[in-house]
Order: sequence, then C-alpha cells, then structure tokens
Amino acid sequence: MTAKAARTTKAAKTAPVLVTGGTGTLGRLVVPLLREAGRTVRVLSRRGGEPEPGVEHVSADLLKGEGLDAALEGVETVLHLAGGPKGDDEATRNLVAAAQRAGVEHIVYISVIGADKLPLGYFRAKLGAEQAISESGIPWTTLRAAQFHDLALTVVEKMAKLPVVPAPGGLRWQPVDARDVAARLVELALGRPAGLVPDLTGPKVYGLGDLSRGYLQARGKHRMLLPVRMPGKVGRAYRAGENLTLEGASVGQRTWEDFLSERVPAA
Repeated sequence: MTAKAARTTKAAKTAPVLVTGGTGTLGRLVVPLLREAGRTVRVLSRRGGEPEPGVEHVSADLLKGEGLDAALEGVETVLHLAGGPKGDDEATRNLVAAAQRAGVEHIVYISVIGADKLPLGYFRAKLGAEQAISESGIPWTTLRAAQFHDLALTVVEKMAKLPVVPAPGGLRWQPVDARDVAARLVELALGRPAGLVPDLTGPKVYGLGDLSRGYLQARGKHRMLLPVRMPGKVGRAYRAGENLTLEGASVGQRTWEDFLSERVPAA
C-alpha cells in the first residue's frame, strides 16, 4: 500500500458512518457492530438521542429534507436504514441530494425482496428509493432482504387475537432474522461499493398459516385457521412467489422457530 493510499484508508476509518434510522429495529443492531469494528457512528433520527462513546446523535427530517446538510458533514459512508409505510422514495431523494452536496463516497441501502415486482405502494416506494441511489452518481450498494422475523411476529400476534385466524392461500414468506441482516449490512458498509448484491433471506420458506401455527404452538394456544384467497394483482403476485428468492440468495442462520424460542414466552 502506498503512503497516499494508507492516508486515505486512515481518513476513511476516522470519518463517521452516518446511519439513518439508527434507533429502529435494524439500526439498534447495526450501530454496536460498527462500533465493534472501530468505526465512529453518527445516528440520524427525527428526535435525536443521548450521546454515548463513539456514537453521536443528530436530528433531521428526511421527508422534509431538514437538517441533512449538518448531519452529513464529514461523512463518507451512509447506511440508509430509515423507512416507513410510505414516502421512502421521497425521503431517499432528499438524502441523496444532501449526500451529493457533502461529497459522500458510499451509500448502503436496505431494500426489500420484490421491490421491482410487487404491485403495492410500499414496494414501489422502495424501488423508487433504489433508483434514486443508483442514479445519484454516488457509489452504492443495495441489499434486498426478506421480511424480518419481527414483522412476522407482529402480523401473527394480531391475527391470533381473532377467534378464527385467516390463512391466505399461496402467501409465502422467507422471514430473516434482523441480526443476520445487520451483520451483512455492516460487512457491506465496511467494504467497497458493490451495486445490487444477492438478496438475503431466511433459511426456510413458510406459508403464512405455518407462521401462525408456529406462534400458536409456542404460546400454547389453539385457534382454527381459515383458508382465504387473496384477490387481484397482489394475490397473483404472491401466489407466483414474486416476494421470494429461491435461488442465488444469501441465507441467514436463524429460523422462525429459533426466533420464537427466544421471543415468545411459553405457556
């Protein structure tokens, strides 16, 4: 390594890594992993937070584009984890514009499998966010992941409160553990920009009814499951497995059963 390359590498390691959504489900796992790797972290959220060793909190509003220039000052790598039920494309465009002004050298984005296939607003917004990053001129890496175990748990918990649990036919998930996603994202952020990398899924495919049965069994509950048919374009897309990656994906280690054994108290 030349002296110039060594100085560049050292500067990159001392520059803070900006993590949007650093206080969310995924961000709370990513931040300590970055710290373990010796990186200083700047966490962006709407409300900010209390500073801690090696971690700075800044408040900014991605949807309004407020506070982003200050948040990105001196940053070379951005992990864009913030997301919501809608508006991810607009928020990402605001972030990208500020990153261009700041001279950011690498944006790492977490997207969702099926972003380019599922006819739902959430997926279209994710695809729009992907495009805003890939067309920005900033070197980038995008990881599409399956639904997290945490989301699957939220869904089946709500359905288990019903006297009869709906089981949409043909709706299959490959739920992945957020810890596996966090580890992969940190690996990507510490590496070179790689474009669209292989999807990350959980190790098993489940029907939604299977996820509900696993949860009910873990809780010692009994409910009747009622098969239902999902209508329209969305139903056809799910039955065709457009939300799945059955070949060529990276695969996480923790199964739905592993997750339930940790998170769901036995009856």
